Amino acid sequence: MQVKLPRFVLALCLLFGGSNMVDAKQLQLERLFADPALSGATPRSLSMAPDGSRVTYLKGKAEDANRLDLWQYHIKDGKHSLLVDADSLISGAETLSDEEKARRERMRLFASGIISYSWSKNSDALLFPLNGDLYYYQLNSKSAKKLTNTSEFETDATISPTGRYVAFIRQQNLFVLEIANGTETQLTFDGGGEIKNGMAEFVAQEEMGRMTGYWWAPDDSKIAFTRTDESAVAEVVRNEIYAEEIKLFNQRYPYTGTANAKIQLGVVALKDGSISWLPHGDNDDIYLPRVEWTKSARYLSYQWQSRNQQQLELRLVDLNSNKQTVLLSESSNTWLNLHDDLHFLANEQGFIWASERDGYKHLYHFDFNGKLLRQLTSGQWVVDELDAVNEKQGMVYFTGRKDTPLERHLYQVSLKDGSITRLTEAGFDHALVMAKEGSSFIDSFSNVTTPVKVALRGLDGKVLTWLEQNELNNSHALTPYHSELNAPRFGTIKAEDGQMMHYRLFEPKNLLQGKKYPVIVSVYGGPHAQRVTNSWSPRDLYLHYLVQQGYLVFQLDNRGSYNRGKAFEDPIYLKLGEVELHDQIRGVEYLRSLPYVDASKVAIYGHSYGGYMAIMAMFNAGDYFAAGVSGAPVTDWALYDTHYTERYLGHPAQNAKGYTDSAVFPYADGLKGDLLIYHGMADDNVLFTHSTKLYKQLQDKGLLFDMINYPGSKHSMFGQPVQTHLHKSITQFFDRHLK
Repeated sequence: MQVKLPRFVLALCLLFGGSNMVDAKQLQLERLFADPALSGATPRSLSMAPDGSRVTYLKGKAEDANRLDLWQYHIKDGKHSLLVDADSLISGAETLSDEEKARRERMRLFASGIISYSWSKNSDALLFPLNGDLYYYQLNSKSAKKLTNTSEFETDATISPTGRYVAFIRQQNLFVLEIANGTETQLTFDGGGEIKNGMAEFVAQEEMGRMTGYWWAPDDSKIAFTRTDESAVAEVVRNEIYAEEIKLFNQRYPYTGTANAKIQLGVVALKDGSISWLPHGDNDDIYLPRVEWTKSARYLSYQWQSRNQQQLELRLVDLNSNKQTVLLSESSNTWLNLHDDLHFLANEQGFIWASERDGYKHLYHFDFNGKLLRQLTSGQWVVDELDAVNEKQGMVYFTGRKDTPLERHLYQVSLKDGSITRLTEAGFDHALVMAKEGSSFIDSFSNVTTPVKVALRGLDGKVLTWLEQNELNNSHALTPYHSELNAPRFGTIKAEDGQMMHYRLFEPKNLLQGKKYPVIVSVYGGPHAQRVTNSWSPRDLYLHYLVQQGYLVFQLDNRGSYNRGKAFEDPIYLKLGEVELHDQIRGVEYLRSLPYVDASKVAIYGHSYGGYMAIMAMFNAGDYFAAGVSGAPVTDWALYDTHYTERYLGHPAQNAKGYTDSAVFPYADGLKGDLLIYHGMADDNVLFTHSTKLYKQLQDKGLLFDMINYPGSKHSMFGQPVQTHLHKSITQFFDRHLK
């Protein structure tokens, strides 16, 4: 076992201790979820105008942080100004379609007002939806024109590349509207019921990160789109339980091992509405996770993924000849992670692509025929995202973790010689929005002690202007509490196979001599997630609150979690909940080695996959965990969807034992300690059935446990009243059983 303290932690501790605070006080639980937010003002949906003249963003109202307006920062003038006040267009409660509500849940958008927008290519206008209709704001006139005014709902609207049209979905069909004269053209006609045109199916939205089902050609002449047929997908009656009613929904839900929606990819010509369907082979039981045009309207690419997610092909279609070419193939003995890191170079000179073929996600340069020219990045670290390409300068810009897996940084790599330069400051985690061709970037950066700051920077890293400095001054909501917070201690622990796992331990500022502290293990543990980072998170404030109540809080990124390479992820393949739990137990063994830890009072707490982990820990590791809180847990992987579950467990017909062994039910008799389970009763991601099925088993066995169910709440448990009640309940549960 090895414990390592990163050097930046010393600086963080000095930063906490050096805060100029007055009347410092401890956190109050009710205050954690109230307005104004303790993390300060953070602009949302930051975007840079294509001409680089201004930055736009969404900002909540002073009286309601979740009622969003559209703002701008004009770079030349150096001024922030309100572009569109949502209340000036519609006030009061908004009406949303069930499809839009579900789409927002998939996107984790929990706000009202202007929740999204897009720029025109000429930087003279912006498009945004509001209350089911579409609005077009022109900078010159400083007014928002209502493009649609119908009883139906328009969703997923985009401005065409030349700025002439707007495309959108209405009643499961694809439409375009000519902005100049308001003329609408319907492009598909068979949408409705089980047929959806231009729309992403459930698993594409929830598991693939694809929120749309159509893509504009660069010259506005065509639109590529998917036609989704859900008739083979099992129809289930899903209930959502609210305080005063139960809503029933007939939903096509692809449980693992059952039929998926069938996808066709077509290209519709705006000139005459003719549709060309692009064959993708005889096998319909596949996925189309990504579609992207090259720089011309002649070539369209799409990614073909096998049902078992072990094969992926990047295919190119020449629309002049309808010839299809496989540009490259990826394969894995476990699974392939999807990404959005594909960039076609101008004049069909090639493309940049991300791959994990050497065990870590890196960037590769191919020619237009799919021949590898150069591996641009390499090493035992991962690229997060391809951000921009400056073809004139021969530079590729990406975010990655070359220096430390705990921080994202912006780097540039030369297409000519592969030299890499870091462009962002160490000691912070950076989320980027790049200007066109990488001339500058919006930098949202933070660390465990510094709430998110937002700056516009040049490539030399210098601040061109602050978009949100978020200083901890006398008016900042966090200021009265900040000096009482204590930076977590970082370190590493070896897993059973020798791989290094990172942890964070939240401790009091002053450990009392001779005192033995109870510990709460805060866990997620599932794939495609990383909790141990040097970044600010509002949810960490609850962990600080627990520390102030006399607990230690421990977080460990076990094997199977993200941003550490495939060898770190793959041990969970075909059996979930085993390797992850072994690693968390290894973390508890480290905690037991600390003289100030009460080994008899260690608890575990998690939500979603973390809720699943909490139950597996309570059922299988009662000698290590005295109490557990499980939120919205997956209990039976047979009840979850195809794309996520089969990625890690395979098809149930080929791995029935893996499914049985990965469910929580075989281990219920092992429950020794105290268990609390909570769930939203309108959850449409991890269905409420997961918990009710477990409730029944525990009751039949006479095993005592606590439960809290929230009427009307979905998977994210959104809302200040729910969050406050939930965290009060969790805290009281820990106090009863650990103190």
